[in-house]
Amino acid sequence: MTVLIHGPHFQDEFGRTLLLRGVNLAGSSKVPSGPKGPSHMLDGFYDHRNVSFVGRPFPLEEADEHFRRLKSWGMTFIRFLVTWEAIEHAGPGQYDDEYIDYVRAVIQAAGRHGIRLFIDPHQDVWSRFTGGDGAPGWTLEMVGMDLTRLNETGAAISHAVHGDPFPRMIWPTNAHKLAAATMFALFFAGNDLAPNTRIQGESAQEFLQRHYIASMRRLARALRGLENVVGFDTMNEPVRGYMGIEDLNFCCGRPRLGESPSPLQAMLLASGVPQEVDIWEISLRGNRKVGSRPLNPRGVRLWKEGFDCIWRQNGVWDIGPSGQPRLLRPFHFNQVNGRTMDFNQDYYKPFANRYAREIRAELPDALIFIETEPSTPSPRWEAQDADRIVYAPHWYDAATLIFKQYYAWVAADFRNDRLVFGPGAIRRSFAAQLAHFKEESRQHLRDAPVLVGEFGIPFDLDHKRAYRTGDFSKQIKALDRSMRAMEANLLSSTIWNYTPDNTNAHGDLWNDEDLSIFSRDQQTDPADINSGGRALEALLRPYPVATAGEPLSLSFDLHKREMQFSFRHDPAVAAPTEIYIPSFQYPHGISVSAPLGEWEYDPAQQTLLYRPASPGGTHWIKITPAKPQRGR
Repeated sequence: MTVLIHGPHFQDEFGRTLLLRGVNLAGSSKVPSGPKGPSHMLDGFYDHRNVSFVGRPFPLEEADEHFRRLKSWGMTFIRFLVTWEAIEHAGPGQYDDEYIDYVRAVIQAAGRHGIRLFIDPHQDVWSRFTGGDGAPGWTLEMVGMDLTRLNETGAAISHAVHGDPFPRMIWPTNAHKLAAATMFALFFAGNDLAPNTRIQGESAQEFLQRHYIASMRRLARALRGLENVVGFDTMNEPVRGYMGIEDLNFCCGRPRLGESPSPLQAMLLASGVPQEVDIWEISLRGNRKVGSRPLNPRGVRLWKEGFDCIWRQNGVWDIGPSGQPRLLRPFHFNQVNGRTMDFNQDYYKPFANRYAREIRAELPDALIFIETEPSTPSPRWEAQDADRIVYAPHWYDAATLIFKQYYAWVAADFRNDRLVFGPGAIRRSFAAQLAHFKEESRQHLRDAPVLVGEFGIPFDLDHKRAYRTGDFSKQIKALDRSMRAMEANLLSSTIWNYTPDNTNAHGDLWNDEDLSIFSRDQQTDPADINSGGRALEALLRPYPVATAGEPLSLSFDLHKREMQFSFRHDPAVAAPTEIYIPSFQYPHGISVSAPLGEWEYDPAQQTLLYRPASPGGTHWIKITPAKPQRGR
């Protein structure tokens, strides 16, 4: 099946409208496979040039097992994670061709199972050393940062250095700490914000972007000829960091959690000047300051010998005549050349266009998936910008994600900064939040197709209670709520995530996140393809894979196991409408109501084919479980 773009829809080669449903593979691809990988391990953490990602997402000999399972689960479209570090960890221009060859072999295996994918160059808050993943460690070292001092100077908080227990969902706060905020400013806007900062004689912006894009282009070249590679994402959740802040005296970012220095305080801390910083917490009542504490009391400098603070070098602050630090340009990251900075338009969009050109120099037919920082508007796309783009924003049930609790009667609408009360209101709010993405695309992205690149729920709810009791009912309810919102908007999506080496103890092996829909620790029967799956009652649902016309509505009632689907038939499309029917939900077969057409059900392929009795018009299909036949 070919994946093409036709207006706001994905289509196959027969002109059928596609609903792409799949998964992110894999959460543990953020960390090396060896010699030591999981984010909680400090031993060997700083030996970043001598690592390998071969075996991420799984050893090659396991590929058929996992792809067979995903195909059985109806997840035939994958957001395939790679990192810049995985390709270029040894140093600038030194590529890990063993890893690249391995990735090609894994993708070939996916193709043998009829699974298509796009490449996600994944990063979170820049790198593993700044509390996330993505960029090689040498990128920080080449601008003067000592990786071993990032935590002590307040420039980052990382799991490996902090140790367990790692504060819940504190890793995103690194986006507004000095190290990640600096690196993203250099990467996207170094020419404007840090013209005095150069790497090997080249502007920091050009050096960093050139190496990032070259590494992805090298991977794209290696994937030539693989028909199941649909395209490339530009960058997972690009961060604006300090960019757009009006006054560097004041703390920034949301949510604020733990130690939250202002940008000026962060610059001083990195230069060895101790600071009293605010401490914040978050609850359903909101985000609030709860105290303060001294940070970097020993006056440790982040900067290596021979380097100084990048922002002091570029005129943001200096030491005054009295010997005290003073802020010279409080608006430095907001006003550029006399106008207000627009991160998406001025910096992300030019990068995305450059990236698209270079990837398509290797793969001319590649779709380009674009996304911005979560909960921020999309860029505005014009006719001269890259064509054949896909809008791939991320969305989560925020309260469930942040607090690792399922609240049946209250949820968060972070877009409108409010709480929503009551199951009906929550259902409508979630649907409206996702509908906003389609409206953004209509207004700003030339009506590009929308695929929600990430959504999902943590499975370690209630302090991992389900792992002790075997009761995943809350996880099922939470996931069903998100799935219903996707269906209400007929959205393509890739759930976060499938981690083959997930464990109850360490989750997805990264920052104590535990969102994998599969875990060996829940696998009781390796011969059962569903064993090890989590919340499959909510996850495995019938859906129209390919529609001979325009889908109009889709719903699935988890309790009745009833799917209702309607579409407007296109007489020009001769191929049948194809619906995925998970045998997990229908072990005894199905009952079909489809009064305006004929249908054929193949339980072995978990597929229903529907053909209209007469062309055109609106068609309705209802699927319910068949009643089991009683023996005589």
